[in-house]
Amino acid sequence: MEGQGIIGPGEQPKTMSEAMILDQAEECGTDFLIYTGHFCGYCRALKNLLNRKELSFTEYNFDEHEGMRNIIVQATGHRTVPVVFDVRGDQPMFIGGFDETNRYLRKRS
Repeated sequence: MEGQGIIGPGEQPKTMSEAMILDQAEECGTDFLIYTGHFCGYCRALKNLLNRKELSFTEYNFDEHEGMRNIIVQATGHRTVPVVFDVRGDQPMFIGGFDETNRYLRKRS
C-alpha cells in the first residue's frame, strides 16, 4: 500500500478506520500526518528528518491514544511505528514507516 491513497478518487471510506484517518488528515493542516510511539528510535529519526526538510507534521502517539493503533493497523496493514501519511495532495497518501518515508522524500527532492 506504500505510496497509495487510502481510498480511490471519488470513493467513500469503506471503514471507520479510513474515515478517522481522513478526518484527522483534513483537520491537521500540516504536510504529514504521523502515528508514533514512545521510546521509538525510528519515530525520533522521522521527526528529525521532517524537521530538517522543513516539512510540518501532526503527530498522534499510540501510547497516548488508547485503541488508535488497532484502528490504524486495520486501515493500513502497517503494524509498526511510525506510520506516515503525506497529506499535501487531494487525499492522504500512506507512505509506510521511516525507511519508506526517507526513500519517498529522496525521490521528491
